[in-house]
Amino acid sequence: MRKLYMELIRMRFLTMLAYRVNYYSGIIIYGINIGAYFFLWSAIYGSQQQLGGLTVEQMTSYVAIAWMSRAFYFNNIDMEIAQDVRDGKVAIEMIRPYNYLSVKTAQAFGEGIFRFLFFAGPGIFLISLIIPFHFPSSGEAWGLYLISLMFAFLINTQINLVTGLLTFFLLRNDGMMRAKRVVVDLLSGLVLPISFFPGWAQTAMGFLPFQAVNYYPSLIFTGAITTGRAWELIGFQVAWMLILLMPILFMWKKARNRLVVQGG
Repeated sequence: MRKLYMELIRMRFLTMLAYRVNYYSGIIIYGINIGAYFFLWSAIYGSQQQLGGLTVEQMTSYVAIAWMSRAFYFNNIDMEIAQDVRDGKVAIEMIRPYNYLSVKTAQAFGEGIFRFLFFAGPGIFLISLIIPFHFPSSGEAWGLYLISLMFAFLINTQINLVTGLLTFFLLRNDGMMRAKRVVVDLLSGLVLPISFFPGWAQTAMGFLPFQAVNYYPSLIFTGAITTGRAWELIGFQVAWMLILLMPILFMWKKARNRLVVQGG
């Protein structure tokens, strides 16, 4: 079974590689996003050296790595699940000798590896020629970031699985999926670092899983927190991963009994 999932990861990676136009446009888009946010935050900081607990240099790194991280954890498996349900394809997938949700996760992982290596990597390199920012100075810092990034991918994928599984019950939930994407980008710290939100909002968001998607790994990358605090944040990510697993298992069990094939 492990070989099956490894092959699924490889096939999705190669599929992404086949679309060369998406590859080149992806590099340009990520470069533009990073550059635009950098100049925006440079204007906001002005002559001030620190805002929201981050220095100008740390904010520069935060902006760059936030988009780099998004390239890895972002996926559209909720929309893929919704399409499978509407087409009736999911009925065939259910009788095959593998777990449908695990297959979708493996495919998303292959896509994430491609985006990280061929979108974010070249995009960061191009933008670094114009914008100076600091990479982690030690192997330990890189290791903590990559561990946190892996859990960020799993948590975001679980959120997408929950949204996708709602299609079994609602049949059409396109608006909810679009709203979910906006909420995740906003509350994960991609658009605005969590430390810039009002105190009450930070407290409320502490009870939500979204900041574990982007804010935690980005904060670890910038070096704005200690090693001990970084491990605490990774611990929170592990907790959220386990918490989100429960509704997924429950919804999947119910979904298989409520499946209505509309096509296929």
